[in-house]
Amino acid sequence: MPDFLILIDVLKLLLAAVVLVPIGRRLGLPSVLSYLIAGVVLGPYTPGPVVDADTTRPLAEFGVVFLLFAIGLELSFSRLKAMRKHIFGLGLAQLVLTGAAILAAALGLGRGASAAVIIGGTLALSSTATVLTLLVERNEAVSHHGRATVAVLIFQDLAVVPLLTLLPLLAGGGQHILPALGLAGAKAAAAILLIFLLGRLVLRPAYRFVASAHAPEVFSAANLLLVLSVGVATALAGMSMALGAFLAGLLLADSPYRHQVESDIQPFRGLLLGLFFMNVGMSIDLPFAADHAGIILLLTAALLAGKALILLPLSRLSGLKSEDAIRVALLLAQSGEFAFVVFDRAMELKVVNHSDGQCLTVVALSMALTPLLAAAANRLVRHRHKQQAASGGSQGGHEELSGHVVIAGYGRVGRTIASVLNESGLTSVALDSDAALVVAAHGRGEAVFYGDASQDAILQALGIEQARAAVVTVNNPRLAERTVSAIRRLAPHLPVVARAHDLGQQDHLLKAGASAVIPETVETSLQMAERLMRLSDLAEHDIASHLNRRRTSLYDRPARQDDK
Repeated sequence: MPDFLILIDVLKLLLAAVVLVPIGRRLGLPSVLSYLIAGVVLGPYTPGPVVDADTTRPLAEFGVVFLLFAIGLELSFSRLKAMRKHIFGLGLAQLVLTGAAILAAALGLGRGASAAVIIGGTLALSSTATVLTLLVERNEAVSHHGRATVAVLIFQDLAVVPLLTLLPLLAGGGQHILPALGLAGAKAAAAILLIFLLGRLVLRPAYRFVASAHAPEVFSAANLLLVLSVGVATALAGMSMALGAFLAGLLLADSPYRHQVESDIQPFRGLLLGLFFMNVGMSIDLPFAADHAGIILLLTAALLAGKALILLPLSRLSGLKSEDAIRVALLLAQSGEFAFVVFDRAMELKVVNHSDGQCLTVVALSMALTPLLAAAANRLVRHRHKQQAASGGSQGGHEELSGHVVIAGYGRVGRTIASVLNESGLTSVALDSDAALVVAAHGRGEAVFYGDASQDAILQALGIEQARAAVVTVNNPRLAERTVSAIRRLAPHLPVVARAHDLGQQDHLLKAGASAVIPETVETSLQMAERLMRLSDLAEHDIASHLNRRRTSLYDRPARQDDK
């Protein structure tokens, strides 16, 4: 019966998501805010159906795990190395200065030293789930401000380890703090080193073996196994599962499998993150908030303004442009989901009292306001850009891939096309489902990735909307048609050239949306005929006339249903 009740709670959450999130979308609300509202509706503080947050929280927390894994996939080791200044510079400075400011405020409000340390350290953290969801939704995770934001969040996730280690020590009087923190840090470093060593030695050969089976469900199972096993390993070492998932994604960031992996985990990530935000919404105590509305709004405003004002100059000092610093400051101004974990444990150990624990309402409210702050940051930046444009200033550029050619299928035809494009100075990115071929091409330094080219998520990861053209050379007729349809759906005006076996497949590809189709059997026949006419000493004018007439009659004819 308890298992049945859990299932009923999950059904309520799913129903609320299916009904309220589309309504929120129609009203222009970000999905994060829609999920939070759904959680408030299902929480114990509003009339109507109630969901037990304790039973669904373990499942919902996997949303953050999968989100961090997806972010790790976006950050190669070279990018992470370039971010080290932001991780250990901006991240450390933000945490220390913000934590100190909040600690001083807590002491000024009459809180004890132990409680002030926990309050300061916890509220200095930001919401990884909320911020990264917004960055992913807006395709900003690898932008200048996105990378700086991710860097700060990475350092904050690392800081959770000593923060959780401090709790029992503060509860016991605060003795032997430094040795305990040193032991926790050593365990964390050993776990991270072991994960990287095993990943380098085992991960890519294992994925090559799994991909060679051509079984999508097994590939998806391998992704789940990787995320959960590395997450469990870091949890056992005293760190968060989310940090472990980030490391797992980082190990695959430079591999040819990352786009297919990202596509496979996307449904899990989206649904579980939705459950996470609904759980956060359920924790908002509306009667308490109504009774203390003034103080809660004041504390929330002070938290958001204080953190933003500290982050803004720090971001500028770290080398960010003013518009990027504005975005970082407003994106990271809230407190985060780890506050629910830390305060729950702190109240259990009596480091903070129940009244202090109610500042979780402030945390939840600050998370709910983050989409609005992000929108305000974008409006401010757009306004600055308009002012710069009016005065002849430069807006800077973007590092995102654009103006490239996407090649679906990297067999003999796709390789030849890529080589010709490269010689002509055009950039190309290719996809293929043959794992051995992809690994060999990746080893030669070619931009080739493993994946199903008919999946929207993979095409979007390759920047199909920013491409100048697409070429479909896959050998499977049905897959070719699905790929052309997917490209046309995502990029309606993009030129798409497709390869067909014969005239019958040409008609199907044209109906699917191809701009031009080249039937290889026809072209092979025409090239052989051209060579024969040359060997027979026909005049060049006659050869060209015959070939042009034949091509026109074949390619410009109406599609016929009886072509095979």
